[in-house]
Amino acid sequence: MKTTPVTVHDLEGVIAVPPLAWRQDGDALDIAENERLLRHLLSGGLTRVLYGGNAFLYHVSLRDYECLVEWLASVPGDVWLIPGIGPTFGRAIDQARVLRRFAFPTALLLPCSDPRDPRGLERGVRRIAETLGCPLALYLKEETTFGTAQSDGIEAVARLVSDGLCVAIKYAVVRADPDDDPYLDALLAEVDRRVVVSGMGERPAVTHMLNRGLPGFTTGSGCVAPRLSHSLFEACRRRDEASANAIRARFLPLEDVRDANGPARVLHAALQAAGIARVGPIPPFVSSLTADQIAALQPVVRALVDERDDLAGSADADDRRGTRPTYEVT
Repeated sequence: MKTTPVTVHDLEGVIAVPPLAWRQDGDALDIAENERLLRHLLSGGLTRVLYGGNAFLYHVSLRDYECLVEWLASVPGDVWLIPGIGPTFGRAIDQARVLRRFAFPTALLLPCSDPRDPRGLERGVRRIAETLGCPLALYLKEETTFGTAQSDGIEAVARLVSDGLCVAIKYAVVRADPDDDPYLDALLAEVDRRVVVSGMGERPAVTHMLNRGLPGFTTGSGCVAPRLSHSLFEACRRRDEASANAIRARFLPLEDVRDANGPARVLHAALQAAGIARVGPIPPFVSSLTADQIAALQPVVRALVDERDDLAGSADADDRRGTRPTYEVT
């Protein structure tokens, strides 16, 4: 596990956001299946992995959270593993005390929807970072994530970045047109764009990287086809917009289903349908997909798996060049 401080270069790439696998009784994490899923991500070139919303960390017990971070801390190699934390202040403080026993270089503060304002949130982030012993990554999911006043919220975020208490921002404010986003533009006017990662998967990633200069993106659907998601990043890095958009289009059918039926619960079912990992039941308070929804999902997942397999030739070429990652989970 990566333990060195986070730099802007660490954000230049794809950050996978996978589900967690649970035992069939739902009473504990299935570490063997989580390792299997992690190996799948690494084999596709994704060496940055974030456990947050898709892992339903909002709802896990402190016991299960401690089990998760103990496993993450034991992963060999220099894989960057990022645990979520929060979203409430008290929960984040309790989790920070657990995380401090290990050497994680950051944790993602999940977005809070409870009563809050920019100054109060800023004070809380400072306290959490102090307890954790390292800076945080922030998750901006709505314009009101950092309170109701847009300018005050951006100013609070900018202070946390300039003071070294925030090393990354997962930007996930949904827009009908991601190229028309005055809130993102206002944010980038105040903070270094090299710390702002596109945080909504492949759908806005091309626009965010090519038109806003963001260094990378997070992916849920890329957990099904990690090599394909990595190829999208490489196309953006080459500024090959046509190739990037063609790859992006391959993800949209699954992204459409996720948007319609719940991004995290669909991804949970998709990993199972693809045979990538036995992920078990979804923890409460979220329900699993119905049998009809799973039946409709299966051909969508199968198509994306087939697209993943179409890249096997380029992966073999990477092997010959020695550019594919050699990290393994034992």
